[in-house]
Amino acid sequence: MKLLFDLFPVILFFVTFKFAGVFTATAVAIGATFVQVGWVKYRHGKVDTMLWVSLGIISVFGGATLLLHDETFIKWKPTVLYWFFSAALLLAPVLFKKNLMRALLQEKIALPDPAWSQLNLAWSAFFAVLGVVNVYVAYNFSTDAWVNFKLFGATGMMFVFVLLQSLWLSKYVEEDKKENQ
Repeated sequence: MKLLFDLFPVILFFVTFKFAGVFTATAVAIGATFVQVGWVKYRHGKVDTMLWVSLGIISVFGGATLLLHDETFIKWKPTVLYWFFSAALLLAPVLFKKNLMRALLQEKIALPDPAWSQLNLAWSAFFAVLGVVNVYVAYNFSTDAWVNFKLFGATGMMFVFVLLQSLWLSKYVEEDKKENQ
């Protein structure tokens, strides 16, 4: 359910695009993200920083798309978001002495310090590459192909990356089980 909730604006963008085009889909994605933030605020009282960042980026780039009637801006939105995530993961340990992946996952899994650093770097690199791939698809394929990539390609890449990360992390879960026996 969390995955569907996170993908809510993207799914609505995709469906709306297929029926009404990129500009209507952009407006729907902006509205859906506002609804998403409102729902999180109502249900949990606090909105995660990354959701605020996502709202800001969709508002700016989606707004520019609608105001200037130029789909280039909405095509750049995922790349800007991915590169923001990449930079945040890369710079947080240097600037704030905080590993964001550890902060996000430490209650779910115990890892040695070097593994947390590797995990953080791997996610930073993944988001950087995903941003590059988005720009490549946006400039070398039709808008329809880009929209399909946005939902299926990027989500598929994320799924494969999470699966590979899970396989890599499983050795630490096994080691933890052995130590606790």
